[in-house]
Amino acid sequence: MKNSTLAIIGVVLLAIWTISNAFFVVDQRERAVLFQFGELRGENFAPGLHVMVPFIQRVQTFDGRVLTLDNQTENFLTVEKKNVEVDYYVKWRIADAATYYRATNGQELVAMDRLASIVNRGLRDEFGSRTIQQAVSDQRNAIMAALRDSVGGKVKDLGISIVDVRIKSINLPQSVSDTVYERMRSERSRVATDLRARGAEEAEKIRATADQEAQVTLANAYKAAEELKGAGDARAAEIYAKAYGQDPEFYNFYRTLNVYRDSLGGQGDVMVLQPDSPFFKYFKNGAP
Repeated sequence: MKNSTLAIIGVVLLAIWTISNAFFVVDQRERAVLFQFGELRGENFAPGLHVMVPFIQRVQTFDGRVLTLDNQTENFLTVEKKNVEVDYYVKWRIADAATYYRATNGQELVAMDRLASIVNRGLRDEFGSRTIQQAVSDQRNAIMAALRDSVGGKVKDLGISIVDVRIKSINLPQSVSDTVYERMRSERSRVATDLRARGAEEAEKIRATADQEAQVTLANAYKAAEELKGAGDARAAEIYAKAYGQDPEFYNFYRTLNVYRDSLGGQGDVMVLQPDSPFFKYFKNGAP
């Protein structure tokens, strides 16, 4: 009786253990594959509760979250055969659990090592087609975009997908930095000199135009002044002629008085003339 009771208890415990091992749960942060006698039988299970055959089948899970490959600084050659030191990281995740297992045997370190090799080749191609100035100045975003496109297709054989690729820094060896910065300074100096030359040329054009306009304005003003002066002289001559025609004697008298005023008006003026000179005719008792 005692032995039968123990047997029943053993059967029950075995049944409980069998039933408990006939189910497995896949977390939403995991990827899972199912093996039967060491052979892959199931893959890419959805999150939740699933059934398997105990003793015959087993489940292996992998981290399904976004993982980070933070690689050490690598040296790459530019198109001028100059070294640049590049520090980058890659965000990736498992896209196909079965392919991932076949390619890496489920080992994350193996996956990262192969991923780093693929990314390094892509960076070598990108930097190898650019100059140092392009690489360190304005084409970093273009490099990252091209790298995401090229690497994204190659890592499908690993069963993973690229979430993002970022270049943290691009540095130059000290020996190269001095040469590059000197070249950049020379280029900026050349551009500045060119801009100054263009400005000076434009300033000369503006000054020449202003001088020309000033000369034209002065010439027009002189012309107008001469025309007004000529018109005034003509009008004065006309008035003088009319006055002379009305009374020639009075006109001669008036003109002579003006000559007296202009000739004898200053202090110390001395004139040596004959007493009977026509100049003094109006000092006499009448006209000569």
